[in-house]
Amino acid sequence: MKPLRSTGPLRIGVDVGGSKIEIIALDVDGTVLLRRRLATPQGDYGATLHAVAQLVSDAESGLSCTASVGIGTPGAIAPVTGLLKNSNSTCLNGKPLQQDLQALLQRPVRIANDADCFALSEAVDGAGAGAAILFGVIVGTGTGAGIVCHERLLAGPNAISGEWGHNPLPWPRDSERPGSACYCGNHGCIETWLSGPALEREYLAISGNAASAGDIAARDVAGEAAAQQVLDAYIDRMARALAGVINIIDPQVIVLGGGLGNIERLYRDVPAAWTRYVFSDQVNTRLVPPVHGDASGVRGAAWLWPRTSA
Repeated sequence: MKPLRSTGPLRIGVDVGGSKIEIIALDVDGTVLLRRRLATPQGDYGATLHAVAQLVSDAESGLSCTASVGIGTPGAIAPVTGLLKNSNSTCLNGKPLQQDLQALLQRPVRIANDADCFALSEAVDGAGAGAAILFGVIVGTGTGAGIVCHERLLAGPNAISGEWGHNPLPWPRDSERPGSACYCGNHGCIETWLSGPALEREYLAISGNAASAGDIAARDVAGEAAAQQVLDAYIDRMARALAGVINIIDPQVIVLGGGLGNIERLYRDVPAAWTRYVFSDQVNTRLVPPVHGDASGVRGAAWLWPRTSA
């Protein structure tokens, strides 16, 4: 093994997305030593594997080190088959990604989905640093989440820990039943209420006008009645959805990422609303924005190797 450049073990994280592949190298304290990205080879599994391997090789050559490697992807490894599933880089689905990368890189590789990586990054050295239990949420085109306990991802036999978006919205109003159809085959899933497209759909139904989630938030701040009505309903639904999480895992911190995590009003109004639904006389859980923003996914991939293991 080549000598390490820092005073402790180095970690490499790679985020394999549908449009880009990003790599980061962190030292033992989480300092970024290198960060690069390139376009994802479209529809080519072999080319994607070799792009990842080349990024790792170039990074290690430049840093004069050999590092642990973690991979983040929108998909997940199916526990029974070991094959990747549910990735938006569809050429990876049904492929033994972990085994093939381990063969190319000649070392163990750890893989987790992007929401898990987001949560882990914010738990290790982000907005939830020091928290015993953290729930990390991504709300954007869809909804995803990860659960971290003492800087380690919670993982179960079905590889679905944190799949918060595919539970029903708690305490539904009569007007919310049965809810919109979800791609998973059910109706009224949290994702169908809290994703960006859901917010935009609700605004269109009330105002008759199409607008992006960001524009709706801006119109809310400007005092537009339709936008305020939509955001009020969104906040109550998020409060109910997160109260269900608090009632089950009682996290110290919930970190809210994704495009809708930029709506400042959520951090004030959702905790004020969830007290009605949480089964406690006092709610000490904090709702906070991420520290690392869009870098959390690739940083979390690097932290798949915990401090004591790299």
